[in-house]
Amino acid sequence: MLASSAAGRVSTMESGEDDKLLDFSSSSSPASPPNDELKKLRCFKVYKRRWFVLFVLCLLNCSNATLWLTFAPVADQSAQYFYVSLANINWLSVVYMVVSIPLSFATTWMLDTVGLRLTLILGSWLNMFGGIMRIMGGPPGTALKINYAVVMLGQTVAALAQPLIIFTPTKMAALWFPDHQRATANTLASMANPLGILVANLVSPAMVRTSDQIPTLLLTYAVPACVGCFLTTVGIRSSAPPTPPSASAEFSTSEPFVQGIKLLLKNRAYLVLLLCFASGVGVFTCFTTLLDQILCVQGYTNDFAGLCAALFIVFGIVGAALLGLYVDKTKRFTEAIKINMGISALAGIAFSVVCLMQQQSIAVATVCSLFGFFGFSIYPAVMELSVECSYPVGEATSAGLIFISGQILSIVYIVLLQSLATPVAESPRSTCGLAPQSWKVPMMVLAVLTTFFTCVFIIVFRTRYRRLEAEEDAAYGHKRDNRSTDPTPACVDT
Repeated sequence: MLASSAAGRVSTMESGEDDKLLDFSSSSSPASPPNDELKKLRCFKVYKRRWFVLFVLCLLNCSNATLWLTFAPVADQSAQYFYVSLANINWLSVVYMVVSIPLSFATTWMLDTVGLRLTLILGSWLNMFGGIMRIMGGPPGTALKINYAVVMLGQTVAALAQPLIIFTPTKMAALWFPDHQRATANTLASMANPLGILVANLVSPAMVRTSDQIPTLLLTYAVPACVGCFLTTVGIRSSAPPTPPSASAEFSTSEPFVQGIKLLLKNRAYLVLLLCFASGVGVFTCFTTLLDQILCVQGYTNDFAGLCAALFIVFGIVGAALLGLYVDKTKRFTEAIKINMGISALAGIAFSVVCLMQQQSIAVATVCSLFGFFGFSIYPAVMELSVECSYPVGEATSAGLIFISGQILSIVYIVLLQSLATPVAESPRSTCGLAPQSWKVPMMVLAVLTTFFTCVFIIVFRTRYRRLEAEEDAAYGHKRDNRSTDPTPACVDT
């Protein structure tokens, strides 16, 4: 079977297609078997179209995130325009988490059974319809309470698209990219979502100086959603390339969905990862959703809050890119994530202190940057680690369950922090449009939660890299140290 599969692949490589190949079979490795058939198994073809699939997924992720956090950076103006409270504006973001939780299980099933293409097409259409519906809720020259209901409906439709889009990076990387590019591809696709958050935090305050500019903002964010839908529907022609890019993609099959869930619930390492990282997702969601309200009471403007959110995301993207390259080369997922989580916990504690101080712009901006660089950057690496420690469970199932748990804790954390915030009788420096609130107790609670779950992960988490072991076993005929820095041989275009 292995020999015929290898021969089939060699035949494909000689068929005259224009994809360039790089054969690693000549590399000298003391662990490499001399057998000719196993040498053939080392060479896998990859296709240039994988970069288009990655680009489209990045665009969809970015667009959906801008729809998600359109209103958070301009909460006061939005509340004034729709004649609602700040709590109602917060629900325009929270609805994403509420809707995505029940839909997430269906999404993981779709990705592992129906396929990547149909899942992305459905997600892109929902994303586009959500963006268009929101425009109907904010027509120029009107300011009615009913507009809020229409915008909430559009947010809900866009929220239906979120799990269909945000669950796919790990699956896409496994189907289209060789093992030494998987973490990098996953990083690029995953970090497109915070890039969208960055766009929202920069564009929303810049475009909305007064409440009557909200309709223009809604129109602006609908455009990339429409473009992404067109490119997905027309450009993505298959869920997977004609031939697999790695040994694990060829010689392994995912467990059935229900069986995969059962295996995950019995996997101690996975459960520790799920609990600790889900808490981290909740913390970061609170940070991006409530940052403007936390800082305005101390006299910081919407523009400064947007700058802090931008620094958080920019440094997070930079950190994720560096971390992705590092783990692609070394496969030291666990060590890198533990170090980053430890430093991000310290940054979280520092933020809970400096955000309560007045006239400390440099300190607040610095802490936000560190928080993003070491904390937000671990998301793609954690998604890859979830697959490694739970293999052969499907990539969408293992990564999706972590995301679902993060959404649940995000709702819990936001509701908890809002309930702990208390009105401030007098705040002469406040730039809040409505009644300012004290966030001292909520920030201390958030720091304690961050510290606790970070300590649990660092002390308790241990795992084998099951996918790498299976991949090396399939490609080389035996298992090697999963920390080897030698890339699993593949044929890639140059």
